[in-house]
Amino acid sequence: MNKQEIIQKLQDLDLPKEDYWLVAGSAMVMHGIREETRDIDLGCSKKLADRLEAEACPTELLTDGSRRIVLGNEIEFFENWLFDRVEWIDGFPVISLQGLIFMKQQLGREKDLADLAAIKDYIQKHSAR
Repeated sequence: MNKQEIIQKLQDLDLPKEDYWLVAGSAMVMHGIREETRDIDLGCSKKLADRLEAEACPTELLTDGSRRIVLGNEIEFFENWLFDRVEWIDGFPVISLQGLIFMKQQLGREKDLADLAAIKDYIQKHSAR
């Protein structure tokens, strides 16, 4: 899914933008680091997590007490999953590049290490301008 497809899916959800933010691969697409991602991962406020759970969205309690909420096959919300801060890109809330670095370091999977390299390469190329 490319940037325009992500934006369209978020517009279709019609959720309050102050209660969620893009993270992981979808944030990398929004920042322009990647061309596409297979799904949309979002951090969300407790308020939005409560609303989605009340609407009977499949919900999983994670070990830290936060919730993972699934919306269809392509969208997942993670309650209070935020590192650093949110920036606005094309009218949508997106985790900062520094937040992406913190997130990927914490996850530490092989694909996250590859993403870290791509993020750092992107920062290096764009700071040289």
